[in-house]
Amino acid sequence: MGPRRSNKRRPTFRRLLKTSNVKLENKLKNRTLKQQNVAKKQRKEQKRLRQAVKGATADRPHPLETYKKRPEEEEDEEEFVETLPTDMMDDDDLHQMAAMATQASFVTRDLSSCEPVHSRKKRKSDVVRSYEKIPRKMARMEEKEVIHLLPIKDKTGVIPQSVERVIEKKPEQEDDGSGEDAAGEPDEAVIEVEPQTSVDMSPEHLEWLRNQKLNRMKVSISSLAAIIVSDPFNNIKRLKELRAMMMEADPMVAVTVRKLVMVSLMEIFKDIVPSYKIRPLTATEKAAKVKKDTHHLREFEEGLVSQYKFYLEDLEQTIKDWKQKKKKRSQAVAVESYRGLAEVAVRCMCELLVSLPHFNFHNNIIVVLVPLMNESTRTVLSMCCDAFKKLFHEDKVGVTSLASVRVISGLIKSLNYNVRPELLRTLVSLRIKEVELKKDLQASAPVKKFLTNKEKKKNLSRMQRKWKKAEEKLEKELLEAEASESKEKKIRLHTEILNIVFLVYFRILKKAQRSVLLPAVLEGLANFAHLINLEFFDDVLNVLQSFIQSGDLTTQETLHCIQTVFTILSGQGDVLTIDPLNFYTQLYKLLLKLHAGKSNEDTVIVLRCLDSMLTRRRKQVTLQRAMAFVKRLSTVSLHVMPSAAVGILAANRATMNSFSKCDFLLDNEVQGSGFYLPELNEPEHCNPQNTALWELHTLMRHYHPIVRQFAVHLSHGAPSEGSAALGVELSRRSPVDLFEDYSTKNMTFNPAVGTAGSKNKDNFRVGSLLMDAELQKQVDVAMTSGTKHKRMNFHSNINTTTTE
Repeated sequence: MGPRRSNKRRPTFRRLLKTSNVKLENKLKNRTLKQQNVAKKQRKEQKRLRQAVKGATADRPHPLETYKKRPEEEEDEEEFVETLPTDMMDDDDLHQMAAMATQASFVTRDLSSCEPVHSRKKRKSDVVRSYEKIPRKMARMEEKEVIHLLPIKDKTGVIPQSVERVIEKKPEQEDDGSGEDAAGEPDEAVIEVEPQTSVDMSPEHLEWLRNQKLNRMKVSISSLAAIIVSDPFNNIKRLKELRAMMMEADPMVAVTVRKLVMVSLMEIFKDIVPSYKIRPLTATEKAAKVKKDTHHLREFEEGLVSQYKFYLEDLEQTIKDWKQKKKKRSQAVAVESYRGLAEVAVRCMCELLVSLPHFNFHNNIIVVLVPLMNESTRTVLSMCCDAFKKLFHEDKVGVTSLASVRVISGLIKSLNYNVRPELLRTLVSLRIKEVELKKDLQASAPVKKFLTNKEKKKNLSRMQRKWKKAEEKLEKELLEAEASESKEKKIRLHTEILNIVFLVYFRILKKAQRSVLLPAVLEGLANFAHLINLEFFDDVLNVLQSFIQSGDLTTQETLHCIQTVFTILSGQGDVLTIDPLNFYTQLYKLLLKLHAGKSNEDTVIVLRCLDSMLTRRRKQVTLQRAMAFVKRLSTVSLHVMPSAAVGILAANRATMNSFSKCDFLLDNEVQGSGFYLPELNEPEHCNPQNTALWELHTLMRHYHPIVRQFAVHLSHGAPSEGSAALGVELSRRSPVDLFEDYSTKNMTFNPAVGTAGSKNKDNFRVGSLLMDAELQKQVDVAMTSGTKHKRMNFHSNINTTTTE
């Protein structure tokens, strides 16, 4: 039998051709790699050779043995040399003998040492052998570059084509020849111009140089910023170049350039930062293969976060240097300039705090800026407080507000409540007034019961379960599409914020009652009093009443206490059976302290108190009390600013609408017995029904048009229709809003007050001036007649009467 036939299929021609192409490509790659490795080895060998030759030429062979001579030996040697017959010896012999004297021998050896003579020779014998290790000079091989050309295809297959090109190097400058030539030239040829120092320059020249360099720096900063903002994904690494300019070392422009770079980087980050927080990648995400676009995006985010972090660190370090007055080694920036740099750094951080509350390192910015709210420098303090007020006002959810309030509370506690009032007043700007949930109502409300799977199968049919499932899925998708925060999360955050704020307020009321923080605490309590828990109402009212009765509070602090009490009683405190007559008496007494001076700003607190005391609690207020407040408010409106007068008259209008029998004050006839006692500070016993609102007639001639309009409106009984009725823009506005609308903070009237007419009577108008036509004719005849009137002589009449 023949050989066994192989079952292996023969490869087709197409498969052979494909295999040969792969082999050719592999051979081409191997050849290229081999050439690269050879060239790399040659370069390494040449570098090693150059280093070895350079070291060999620099080193000199040391003598085999060196000995120190004793002083006695040196003297004996000198005597011996002097006794030699040098006149019979040649110069060459003398030199040879001197050389032999320096060599090691038994005579010259130091016998005090027990070291053998040739011990050092053995150790130093390898010095000669070290020369053998130096590689010999090899023929310099030129470095070549392989350029691959398009391949050629023939019958055998594809033939790769390549060309080698010698890499030309620039000739290095040889210092040996240049030094010798320079030594031979005369000194006049080498003229070195010394740079002119700043001491030798005039102030005008220095200013010109500074402006020139500053303009160049401005151009470079603006060009870099424009490049980054135009294409941040590809030019994110240019942020490092711009940030490096913050370390400008030229003292002439260092401060200005650093300020410009800080502000430029702040604006750049505000423009290029995404609207989401960038989280660090996990090890699994880094190892996974991603698309090219995703990889490019990750590089951009990583570079952005790192540069943003370094920028914030530079700003923080600038602020620390200013606070510590730390002097740097480089004298580019003087210690006096630290404050200006720190103010710019604080301004940049405040802008980033408000503009980028969602981005990374926001909590770090809060930690840096909160201690600066207690700074003695007014500029830095106001910038930080305004930034946090704006942050609280724009925070709709409460995440950033909670982080800020936690840091503020920790700072106040660490300083033992020895902080500035401006720090506490920032908490008034918190947006927590929208929360109106009460714990008791929540507890009494029925809890929504969710059906379990068994109950669904039992109570719902198959079609109803199907519809229920689809409805829940749709609601979930709608919530995801809206991307809105859940109401439960918002309420939870606001509750936690309020707990921290009230904890700070109550601690100050308990421990620091005589501190300067009391007005800010009372203002905050008045603002958030409607959210206080019912359990604390009795304690808060007792504390506030003790404050008022002590008499140590100012007018503004007392008004804040009254506002807090009535805010509590008009909200959840409706269930409390408390008669706050003492607080009504205190407010009635304080009304006469309002005037057109500094206390004009306290009118806002008074208007809020009146709204809570008279309008909202009208069922608990007597008519005598309401009429007494209306009369005293009308008296106060005569000596306050126009804005305060408008607000007070609007409050009187609201009171008269709530108590219709206040029309008695518009009647001149006396109602009842007794007399009105304006100096009595008891609204219940001053007999207000026996007087009239004569102040309205005076206010009708007020210089402000809105005050005149309100006075006419009230004098007619505050009608809703007719000629004396108010317009929609005035009737629907609250007293507080009217006070702010017509405020004179900018030293202007709103609306503008008309100018007074001319009182010059020498010039008469030409035309009909009288209403009576016949009288006007007689006047015209008398004016146009040419007869001259005789001058009346009263003196003659007097003389005749005296003679008689």
